Amino acid sequence: MAQYRRYYRHGGSFFFTVVTARRARILTSELGRACLRSALHECLARFPFRLNAIVLLPDHLHAIWTLPHDDEDFSKRWGYIKKTFTQLYLRRGGRESPVSSSQSSERRRGIWQRRFWEHLIRDELDFERHFDYVHYNPVKHALVSRPRDWPFSTFHRWVAQGHYQPNWGAETQGPLCFEDIEETATE
Repeated sequence: MAQYRRYYRHGGSFFFTVVTARRARILTSELGRACLRSALHECLARFPFRLNAIVLLPDHLHAIWTLPHDDEDFSKRWGYIKKTFTQLYLRRGGRESPVSSSQSSERRRGIWQRRFWEHLIRDELDFERHFDYVHYNPVKHALVSRPRDWPFSTFHRWVAQGHYQPNWGAETQGPLCFEDIEETATE
């Protein structure tokens, strides 16, 4: 098995892709959204960070976070969010995907894929490209024809703050430069 190394940076901004186990379509359900909202709020209270952008799709999410200047541990945060979500989701009646006996012996549950993918944001242009990618993703996956039509995204917050025009992304094949992101993200 290949050695996977994460790149940590104090105060860094990171783009993430987090996927459900067996690509279960649970994240945009009412229960999934409520559990994720609670897990995020709990995590933010214990381990602060700035949530710059997020989009929920049925079986995965993308997010951009900026960590505090004296902290680099995004893995601790994702571990906390995934564990808290799993506990809440199962307690409230959510169903999990089957797990193998080896996964069960490791006390893993059938809610999330084991790992997540991260990318250290290098500069302002890289941030903007990933920021746009997050908000355009429901169109990319043919869930809607315009980013504004997808309710599970911070796109609406950024429209209200004047960062995006309400019809952004509706008249093109998508923002430029997504090819580089798509080659590296493992959706």
